[in-house]
Amino acid sequence: MAIKLIIDTDPGIDDAMALFYAISDPGIELIALTTVFGNVTTTQATRNALFLLETAGIDIPVSEGLHKPRELLAYPPSSHVHGTEGFGNLLIEQPKGQAVSESAPEFLVEMARAHKGELVVCPIGPLTNIAAALDLDPEFCNNLKRLVIMGGSLRAGGNITPVAEANIYHDPHAADFLFRHGSNITLVGLDVTNRVICSRDYFRKLAEQSPILGGMVNQMADFYIDFYETVGKFEGCGMHDPSALINCVAPDLFVTEDHKLSVICCGEQSGETISDSSSVGEAVKVCVGVDADAVKKKFFENVAKLK
Repeated sequence: MAIKLIIDTDPGIDDAMALFYAISDPGIELIALTTVFGNVTTTQATRNALFLLETAGIDIPVSEGLHKPRELLAYPPSSHVHGTEGFGNLLIEQPKGQAVSESAPEFLVEMARAHKGELVVCPIGPLTNIAAALDLDPEFCNNLKRLVIMGGSLRAGGNITPVAEANIYHDPHAADFLFRHGSNITLVGLDVTNRVICSRDYFRKLAEQSPILGGMVNQMADFYIDFYETVGKFEGCGMHDPSALINCVAPDLFVTEDHKLSVICCGEQSGETISDSSSVGEAVKVCVGVDADAVKKKFFENVAKLK
């Protein structure tokens, strides 16, 4: 039976890959997207989410989320990584659809109640909307089947500072609040996503199988890999967000450890995720191992079925 899934996203090149995976895997019933800042502004994220869905011929709600971090000032988008509009050099048409009237935190709370015990939420951007949903309803996480987060790093260092992963760094207060007060959490961070590396040739072959949507992924991946090469990584790009989506349906491909977590929220270590046995929060299932070849195969085989 397919899982009911909402993706909280800041599209974003690897967000687009993750979305195309979600609509291609028969084990997922994608019921909505919520948007947040990060790779792009929240306004751009909403436009990009609507654009991706319309391009793929998928009609589901999109709910626009919050526009700035919980306590910090807003950060500029990661245009050097994802391009000024979020998808590298890909031209984006203005979507016909619009977001629903409810804010993302309100929408998430409503959906968690409506699908109590069945809904998986997968945030692949900063955790601002998720923390706000928990503010609105202290039972929000308890109402979910799972909360699968792409973010953080226990032992692999950071990708935006030496110690911080970008999604956690862009709103450390939201992440720390969630780790202290949330539940049913799995963390898919750099400890595993840095091991799921896909080359230009991988994406070219995907485009051969799926000329339209796979071709879009290939075009975006070229820009993404160009960035990776500027920081001395020449094997390809890390499949960060797609790995979190695959964990939603195939957790057996990952090895986890239980850790209580907290996040440093100021100073040079801001955004660092740490194992903290003194935390009042519940233990988080932190992914520390992955069958990278199986994850890459699962992504390819599903997305290759798209037109």
